[in-house]
Amino acid sequence: MLVLVWFERRRAHQSREDERPRDGQRRTTPDIDWSDAPLPISPAPPLMAMPPQLRDADDDVQAGPVLISPAPPAPEPEPPPLRVDWPADEERHIAALRIVAARQDRIAGRVLRQGLAGCGFRHGQLDIFHLPADDGRVVLSAASLVRPGTFDPTTMDLERYAGVNVFAVLPGPEEARLTFLAVRRWFGWSSGRVLMLDIGGGSLEIAVGIDEVPDVTISLPLGAGRLTRDWLIGDPPSADETRQLRRHVRAEIARRAGEVTRLGPADRAVATSKTFRQLARIAGAAPSGEGSYVRRVVSHADIAEQAKRLAAMSLSERSDLPGVSRTRAPQLAAGALVADAAMDLFGLNELEICPWALREGVILRRIDALSA
Repeated sequence: MLVLVWFERRRAHQSREDERPRDGQRRTTPDIDWSDAPLPISPAPPLMAMPPQLRDADDDVQAGPVLISPAPPAPEPEPPPLRVDWPADEERHIAALRIVAARQDRIAGRVLRQGLAGCGFRHGQLDIFHLPADDGRVVLSAASLVRPGTFDPTTMDLERYAGVNVFAVLPGPEEARLTFLAVRRWFGWSSGRVLMLDIGGGSLEIAVGIDEVPDVTISLPLGAGRLTRDWLIGDPPSADETRQLRRHVRAEIARRAGEVTRLGPADRAVATSKTFRQLARIAGAAPSGEGSYVRRVVSHADIAEQAKRLAAMSLSERSDLPGVSRTRAPQLAAGALVADAAMDLFGLNELEICPWALREGVILRRIDALSA
């Protein structure tokens, strides 16, 4: 058996030796004629040009070709430096949007940094991120929700954050214009001339017009929080405190009321802000749980009654009213006094509550800028 195996291997080895080509012979593939094989095609020659001084004038024959090198790409222009032009403390108004991580979770620092950079934010003054306009003027800023609110780009990739506060610092007239934009978009062009009242924490915003840009904007330092802090000290406020505040509010609004009334009566009188929504809820308007599309109005008679009633109530009594939170209850009495004076001086029988306000106006303005 061993001899037979050896013999078969020997014969297979001998057959492979016979198939190997001898020296001087050329291995060929059956059925292929190699005599007329096509020549390989060379790549196209590089693009060449001839300077005018080397060109033959008679037959335009190139005498010395010159290779053309592609021009180097133009360098990216340097972005303008960030410019933070915030108004003075007593004039500024802040519109904020807080983005909070899910419960028992945190936002990865790298994801947050890349997301802000992708939206155009740049790290700058106050160690926070800013979104600049084309000229470098800051229009939005982003700070951490955790004190001190700053970001360190060199280490934030290794950290996790509870959330971020995106805010805009606005002067008074700009706040009124943005809020009016939100009101106009909500009610539409069929509303005609719109008169808007917005009672914030630091100011009363008034705007009137027939377009998306109001014809008149007024910002008065009559915010519910500011007036409560400066005028209503007691709990409940004394009758003298309430009387002095009422006189002050009416004098401030009357000083500028002519700018609004000279335009004629409004086709639609609208109120925004949480103060007006809470006053309407106390007067019997539908709760927020029924949705934004439910029509809510509040009459001047109801506002005047509430202004007297709220001024005589303690903080705990106001907190028990429908739709009033304990954090908003302290300033509700001052807000009612401002609403009463404004409706009286502008001759408004009722106000329709708009669910959109300053925050939505900021978002709409940004969307318009991106679309353009």
